[in-house]
Amino acid sequence: MRSGSMLGGAVLAMVATAVAGQQQGSPIPPTPAMSAQTNPAGGRRLTLEEAETIALRRNPEITVGKLEALEAREFVRETRSAFYPQANLSVTGVTSNPGSRIAAGFLTNPIVYPRAAAGASLSQLITDFGRTQNLLSSSEFSAKAADQNAVATKQQIVLAVDEAFYNTLETMALLHVAEETVKERQLRVDQVEALTNSKLKSELDLSFVKVDLARAKLLLLDARNNYDASQSTLSAVLGYPDRQDFATVEPAEPVAPPAPDALPLIQQALQLRPEVQSLADELSAATKFSKAEHDLWWPTVNAMGVVGLAPARANQIDSWYGAVGVNINIPVFNGFMFNARAKTADLETEVKRKRLEDLQDNVARDVRNSWLDTGKAYERLSVTKQLREQADLALELAEARYKLGLGTIVEYSQAELEKTDAELQDTDAHYRYFLSQIVLAYQIGLSR
Repeated sequence: MRSGSMLGGAVLAMVATAVAGQQQGSPIPPTPAMSAQTNPAGGRRLTLEEAETIALRRNPEITVGKLEALEAREFVRETRSAFYPQANLSVTGVTSNPGSRIAAGFLTNPIVYPRAAAGASLSQLITDFGRTQNLLSSSEFSAKAADQNAVATKQQIVLAVDEAFYNTLETMALLHVAEETVKERQLRVDQVEALTNSKLKSELDLSFVKVDLARAKLLLLDARNNYDASQSTLSAVLGYPDRQDFATVEPAEPVAPPAPDALPLIQQALQLRPEVQSLADELSAATKFSKAEHDLWWPTVNAMGVVGLAPARANQIDSWYGAVGVNINIPVFNGFMFNARAKTADLETEVKRKRLEDLQDNVARDVRNSWLDTGKAYERLSVTKQLREQADLALELAEARYKLGLGTIVEYSQAELEKTDAELQDTDAHYRYFLSQIVLAYQIGLSR
């Protein structure tokens, strides 16, 4: 029962693979399971670079990120327009009773003359004491934040592709292990059955090896199901609505020991992570907007000019008109609206500042955890290698003892189970390390 639970745990472990990052060093020697490059379904050859390219081309989130960045840039143009002259053309036709005057609703009562006129007006902001400039700076920082969000979306998609790709490689390698195990167990059953028919082995021995063969077939069923599921996941990540069959190609990934200290990685992540840069730009945008809201109390100075003709008009109106002037608007009281707007902007700025601090803390935590996972996965490589070597040796000794009649079939079966478990653990360890490298690279902002 203990061996069966260990084997079941190994089978579950092969599905749980996630995590990874990239570093440089000498390549890991491939295990027999890793050298299997043939897709059981015989599908299309696919490298990791091709998978990333396909996902970035087909995934709609990439387009959404680009469109949002373009939209933010148009807001910059919209804000900058306040610095340029505002020109309008007007055509007016009026008919009225002779001597009509506006008598209610205004302090003045201007005369309304019948006329048909056309003209142009021009208005130019002279100064609002920095409010419009702060609004422009705020929109520029918001555009930078949108650009960083697009980069973050791209990195997240690449991470998902890399995880799905390596999960497919691992399930394919584990499927190869399961297939080889079934072949070996079937050969063992045939041998013991022949010995049993010759009365050299008991029926009990034959029953034990048949049980082992049944377990291997169950392992093969699970491995094949996990492989099919990984192909479906990879197809979905690449943007295909239906399951595709890919012959994923093992990358020649370099491997090096993890960094001795996580602190430089954390500092690098705080500088490179697009999410951190995006929120920092949002904080800068909120700060500039807050200054602009406080500037509402400053006067606004505008220069204005009008010119036009009135070909059809009352006798009191000249045939043309023109005027220039300067208007200074000084806010005095508006029901505390400006105070509320400034206070709201200050509070929003403080919210952004606290969110940035929280994000920085989370990034530091994630980088440290990924660094620890990478170190653990690196140490696990040598341990599983030793485990596999010892399991192979134990099986050889158990087989020799069994053939000499010194060992029992239980001892032999136990050694076979341990060998299969060691192969699964060793294969899983290699891909876990690759995946842990990928996640660490993503956490520090070095995702491809």
